[in-house]
Amino acid sequence: MGREKSHEIFARAQQLMPGGVNSPARAFGAVGGEPVIMQRGAGAYLYDVDGNKYIDYIGSWGPMILGHAHPKVTEAINAAVRQGTSFGAPTEAENTLAELIIEAVPSVEKVRLVNSGTEATMSAIRLARGYTGRDVIVKFAGNYHGHVDSLLVAAGSAAATLGVPNSPGVTAGTTKDTLVLAYNDVPGLEAAFAEHGSKIAGVILEPIVGNMGTVVASPEFLKALRELTQKHGSVLIFDEVMTGFRVAYGGAQSLNGITPDLTTHGKIVGGGMPIGAYGGKAEIMDHVIPVGQVFQAGTLSGNPIATAAGIATLTTLRDEDPYPRLEQLSDRLARGLVEAATAVGLPHTLTRVSSMLTLFFNGEQVTSWDSASKCDTAKFGKYFWGLIDRGVYLPCSQYEALFVSAAHTEADIDATVEATKAVLAGL
Repeated sequence: MGREKSHEIFARAQQLMPGGVNSPARAFGAVGGEPVIMQRGAGAYLYDVDGNKYIDYIGSWGPMILGHAHPKVTEAINAAVRQGTSFGAPTEAENTLAELIIEAVPSVEKVRLVNSGTEATMSAIRLARGYTGRDVIVKFAGNYHGHVDSLLVAAGSAAATLGVPNSPGVTAGTTKDTLVLAYNDVPGLEAAFAEHGSKIAGVILEPIVGNMGTVVASPEFLKALRELTQKHGSVLIFDEVMTGFRVAYGGAQSLNGITPDLTTHGKIVGGGMPIGAYGGKAEIMDHVIPVGQVFQAGTLSGNPIATAAGIATLTTLRDEDPYPRLEQLSDRLARGLVEAATAVGLPHTLTRVSSMLTLFFNGEQVTSWDSASKCDTAKFGKYFWGLIDRGVYLPCSQYEALFVSAAHTEADIDATVEATKAVLAGL
């Protein structure tokens, strides 16, 4: 595949933006080489500026569960644009999107719309502290909650990819009240609460991690989290920015049977437009200004374009229910990838929940950052480029989930498996 125009555009971008990108997850730092510059998306496919076509398993890092440029979403966006792009005043569409989230997510009684997943987690953390009057927040190594200063400690995703678990510019004072624990470690969690329980304002986690690859919280771990936070009066926060409306219409919490106190959302709730949301028990949410005293604001929060895209996406998911088909396609892909890896004797494991999955280049079952970090990332990089050259676009890091969309076909899945077999055979 020729990528001459991509190279030219990226060379110019490096003179204009740090590293030539506006998010490090796009920088290909973990796989080497230069990022591919995309021009358009349609259904399950991306097309780069050189005219190359790719089967896309990133889906804008999760939001495109219906595929790119879905007619109902683009029509909703176009209709909203004709009415104006921002008013700085309430709209009825904000109510509609809020109602859809509240109806779908078991734990959410009230919700506040913001502009990104990072804003949602930052606001939820502040709310937990304001509600409890405590300072300490517990997070887990390998869980990524956006670039919030107090949470950018032992983070996954781009931070792990770049080998920067603690970012310069994040002060010791900012993180002194963040307690980092191992994911799925019940004894460690119990010990932390035994020592710090009266000071812990909240615990935030991805109930299904997507930012060190797909990693699932064990039932024992989730049960301990819920019991310990209730016992000590701490707020349990599920970061469902990635899993919300992805693994099920009601998110991960509708699958695992654990009801958190607060939930953060992003990605799918905006249908590809910039948006975030945090919500939960009315008793807690009513501590947010203007009803309460916990400050949070945003000029573009509830933006009419983003809410239109979100409403169109969520109503389509609700009314058309693509989840059974997503399950079938994702299972077909997972089985094919395992078969391909097994055939060449590649040490591997695969974790999948619904339409998000990761093939780990690691023979050990991945349950935490310690086990995830043992993956053969060099070999993954060769695998990534081998698939790029065969028209398959994967996340550019071993430590990310790939996503199947409702626009994928069985032929797309089979073509991906065949490309994987060819690449792995040559490693």
